[in-house]
Amino acid sequence: MSKGQGGVNVDTIRAQFPALLRVHGGHPVAYFDGPGGTQVPRQVMDAMADYLMNHNANTHWAYPTSEETDAAIAGARASLAALLNADAHEVAFGANMTTLTFHLARALGRGWGPGDEVIITELDHHANQAPWRAIERERGITIKVVPINLATYELDWTALERAFTPRTKLLAIGAGSNALGTMPDVTAAARLAHAAGALCFVDAVHYTPHGVVDVRAFDCDFLACSAYKYYGPHIGVLYGKAARLAALDVPKLQPAPDTVPERIETGTQNHEGIVGAGAAVDFLASLGQGDTPRAKLVSAMTELHRRGEQLFSRLWDGLGAIPGVTRHGPPPGRPRTPTVSFTVKGVTPEQAARTLATKGVFVSHGDYYASTVVERLGLQPDGMIRAGCSCYTNLDEVERLLAGVATLGK
Repeated sequence: MSKGQGGVNVDTIRAQFPALLRVHGGHPVAYFDGPGGTQVPRQVMDAMADYLMNHNANTHWAYPTSEETDAAIAGARASLAALLNADAHEVAFGANMTTLTFHLARALGRGWGPGDEVIITELDHHANQAPWRAIERERGITIKVVPINLATYELDWTALERAFTPRTKLLAIGAGSNALGTMPDVTAAARLAHAAGALCFVDAVHYTPHGVVDVRAFDCDFLACSAYKYYGPHIGVLYGKAARLAALDVPKLQPAPDTVPERIETGTQNHEGIVGAGAAVDFLASLGQGDTPRAKLVSAMTELHRRGEQLFSRLWDGLGAIPGVTRHGPPPGRPRTPTVSFTVKGVTPEQAARTLATKGVFVSHGDYYASTVVERLGLQPDGMIRAGCSCYTNLDEVERLLAGVATLGK
C-alpha cells in the first residue's frame, strides 16, 4: 500500500506534510479529521509565503507587485479550472463555500417569488440548506426536501424524481456527504433538473478531495468547493457557467468590475489564499501523470480514489468486527468517499475522540453541520465519530485507529 498502481508513493506524499511530524502523548499524530479540513503540504505554504514576502499588493495597478498579483490570481484560476474542467473565467473565489452559496442564493433569489420552488436534500451539509432556506423566508418560495433512504444511507431517488414540477427553479445537491460518505449521481440529478427547466447547484466540498470533478460531465450550472478540504488554505471556490455568472443579480459596488468572474468576488479578495488554493491543485497534479495539468489531475485523483477505497474497506471491515460499534453509511462497493461515521455503545462521540487523541489518533465528533442526517439517524445531540482517509493516510494509521476504537468503553 505504500505505492499505488499509478505510482502515487504514500511515503513520498507524507514527506511533504510537516504536520505529520507532530507527536501527541508520545505517539505520532494520525490525522483522520480530513473531512473537516486537511493538512497542508510544504509546497502550498511556500507559495503563500512567497506571495506575501515578494508580491503582496492590490490588483489592477501599473506597478510590478500589483501586476504580479494579477498574474498570480490568473494562474490560480487556471489551476482551479483544470481541477474542475472549467474555463478560467468561470472560476470565482470567496471566503468559503458557505459564504459563496449565500451570495449565490441571494443573487438568484432576487428573481424568485411565491410559488417558485427549490429542491434540497436531507443528505446535505447545512451550507447547502440554510442559504436556500433564507430565500424561503425572504422571498416566500417553497422548499422541497428529498429524504434519505435509511436502509441504504442514500438519497431516495424516486422522491427526487417526483419533487420536480414546472415551478422548480433550482436543485441544490451535494456530490458527497461529509457525514456518511455517500456520493449521489449528480450528473443524473442535473439531467433531471434541466429536464424540468431548473438550474442545478452542486456542493462538491466533500467530493473534491476524493474524486474527479468534471463540471462539463456533471453539466451543473454552479458548483462550489473549499480549498482547505483538498490540502489548501481556508478559501472557497465557486464555478458557474459563464452565461449564468453574467446574468446573476449580484450585490456589488458600482465601480467594481462587472465582468465574469470578478463581478462575483465582492470586495478585496484573500490573495494569498487564492495563491495557496492554486498551489494545492498544483500539488495534486504533481501526483499524477499526463501531458496536461488536467490529465495529471485526472490521473492523480483516480489513483487516490482507488487507494482510498482500499483503506476504507479495511477501516469498514475492522470497525464491523469490534463489539459495540455501529457503522453509518454505504458499505464498500457503493459510490462513496473513504469517510466513515460510527458510534460506540456506552461511549459518547466526544469521549471517544478525546480518548483516541491520547493515542495520537485525531478524529471528528458531533454532526459536522450535517445535522439533518444526524437527526434522521436518531443520534442527536451527541452525533457520531467520523474518520476520513486523506492522501497522506497509510494502512498503519488505519490499524492504529482500529486498535484504539477496540479499547473504547473498556
